[in-house]
Amino acid sequence: MAFLEIENLHKSFGANIALHQFDMQIERGEFITFLGPSGCGKTTLLRMIAGFETPTRGTIRIDGRDVTHLQVRQRKVGMVFQSYALFPNMTVAENIGFGLRVANQPQADIRRRVGEMLELIKLPQLSGRYPWQLSGGQQQRVALARALAGKPEVLLLDEPLSALDAKTRVSLRDEIRALQRELRITSIFVTHDQEEALSISDRIVVMNEGRVEQIGGAAQIYNYPRTRFVASFVGTLNLLSGHVVDPASGTMAVDGQQIVTSQPLAAEDAGKKRLLALRPEAIVLEPPAPGRNTLSAIVEEVSFLGAVVRIKTRVKDAVISLDVFNDPNRDMPARGQPVVLGFSHENLLVLDEGAAS
Repeated sequence: MAFLEIENLHKSFGANIALHQFDMQIERGEFITFLGPSGCGKTTLLRMIAGFETPTRGTIRIDGRDVTHLQVRQRKVGMVFQSYALFPNMTVAENIGFGLRVANQPQADIRRRVGEMLELIKLPQLSGRYPWQLSGGQQQRVALARALAGKPEVLLLDEPLSALDAKTRVSLRDEIRALQRELRITSIFVTHDQEEALSISDRIVVMNEGRVEQIGGAAQIYNYPRTRFVASFVGTLNLLSGHVVDPASGTMAVDGQQIVTSQPLAAEDAGKKRLLALRPEAIVLEPPAPGRNTLSAIVEEVSFLGAVVRIKTRVKDAVISLDVFNDPNRDMPARGQPVVLGFSHENLLVLDEGAAS
């Protein structure tokens, strides 16, 4: 039995459906990320797990206990908000201990636990300061300590890094992951930032228009997207349109040039048009090894991006970009130059229409 079970969860606001039949099982100690654009349902889902929203239908269980209709304080969850939500008239120590005081814990126990949390977030010297005297990163560390002070069974983080500058975001996300591993607490992280999701998650739930598009590990989501939405939302992608020539071998034609996909196709797909996905970093300009796919193209643009050079090419109606490492000793192709693009069968994916279509 999974530690956190979500079954057939559905949420409507009048005629607007915010979440369509969500099912997932999360193991104890897992770090799960809900990833998707604004309005996709990820925060609504998080709020239902926390108890701030009531599902239209469905069930939520934590460690075998049905918590679907329990109040927030009865669920043993801790929540970290995007806006920190610290009390401005309370010190750091008072903010961290607030939930413990509400639970009527002894003062000695509260002082001890607050001290532990201050050590955990490495801010013991700031216990007497007020939120306005802290940086954004320090405020979010205090919010995290407050969420953990009550020893929750599940930690929920609703875009906790979105208000921070880029450098602080990277530092704090690594700290959050390290703390989660140290405490072995089951955690759910909500974000629209693909880099955050890919860098810290055990599994990622990609969501779009209230539906799940794909669930998997970071490498699986990035390298083997199942739908057009996942492929385009997570990372940079080339989308190609091809006609199925031989379904059994996965042979397709792109603007008259035959290539082979990573998987065989259904027999009824013969002659049909299908959407193909190819990552820029999977393409090479060097003479490809025997048996690899090739496409003849013309260079349209060469863009220097620092460590990477992006080359945009055209194959008749299709625009295909590829990324190569910046090498001062290597000559880049010129605009208008004919080139041959090489890539493996495994890197050419046939996409499904998508859960939200």
